[in-house]
Amino acid sequence: MSQFHLRRGSPEEEFPDLCRNCTWMGRILTPAMYRRQFNRCTQSGVIFDDVIRPGLEEPGEWSGPVTVGCVAGDAQSYILFCDFFDRVIEAYHEHKITSQTPESDFNYDNLKGGDDLDKSFAVRCEISVVRGVEDFCFPTHCSRGERRQLLKLARRALQQLEEEELPGQLFLLEELNQEQQRNLNLNPPSSSQLRIGVARDWPDARAVWVSKDGTLMVWVNMEDHLRLVSTRDDANVAEAFKCICTNLQKLEQYYKQLRHQFIWKQQLGWVTSSPADVGTGLKISVHLKLQHLPKHKRLQDILKRLRVHMDKTESPVLYRVSNVATFGQSEVALTQLVVDGVKLLNAMESRLEVNGDINELVPTQK
Repeated sequence: MSQFHLRRGSPEEEFPDLCRNCTWMGRILTPAMYRRQFNRCTQSGVIFDDVIRPGLEEPGEWSGPVTVGCVAGDAQSYILFCDFFDRVIEAYHEHKITSQTPESDFNYDNLKGGDDLDKSFAVRCEISVVRGVEDFCFPTHCSRGERRQLLKLARRALQQLEEEELPGQLFLLEELNQEQQRNLNLNPPSSSQLRIGVARDWPDARAVWVSKDGTLMVWVNMEDHLRLVSTRDDANVAEAFKCICTNLQKLEQYYKQLRHQFIWKQQLGWVTSSPADVGTGLKISVHLKLQHLPKHKRLQDILKRLRVHMDKTESPVLYRVSNVATFGQSEVALTQLVVDGVKLLNAMESRLEVNGDINELVPTQK
């Protein structure tokens, strides 16, 4: 049987058109760097062209971060193509990669506040964390069989969580109708997910586990191997963070017992397919009612100083505030950063409601 070989030209002939690319990939990748990576291939078959994504990606309006513009096909990609990935990670997270082991802190008791946000402004919160599973390619590169094996592992680990700690139910996406998917806040694949291969064979081997008390959801094989999500309509960040920390550590132990640990890299921490999630994989979001602050001329400067991102939502007065970086600080420190930032934004909104001045509240650069 003849072997399949991808027919490629020289590095100069294959170099992508980056003249309109606004991602970190587009800013960092040079012909010389491309040439160095060109003939490299991971053990699972990931080549450098599988990593870079030349499609246009626009940054968010609210002083949001420039997108990374690249994905890792497997954990080895971060090592084999480190010349490229390290620069993207440092640029996106604004933190230097060193030989030191990234700091980790799952002790939710170390969080100060988070259960005391002003409910006249804060209406909802969501905390999520992503994890990759050892011995499997990431979703952009994994096979159909790998994805199904990941679902089997998740089913076994979640059954242990149900039996020992937290009752719940696993729903296979292919068995849910559209209304049921909407009720679970499950959206169809985006054009970006389709383009990079995350949504191959959709909805095969995709699932969501929901705890009986509604405090936790676990997405399986959606954008990542695993994503734990805790959402609260009372905006109690402290309780949501406690839920994530407690159940993530339990699942980590269950996966170890199944001989498939979560993927950890010495200099990067936890890694998944996106360099935007390395380190902790943790995202903290709070929905705020704001009318005056989004129109303020200093908003972008304020958000940059607080190191948070603000997104519009479907409501004209509701905005989602979240952390930008996941690398360089511990889980508690990242959550504290968002909690403190939200409190300050609320204080500024209160001042603006009575035509007050907020300049004295603007923090120094963090």
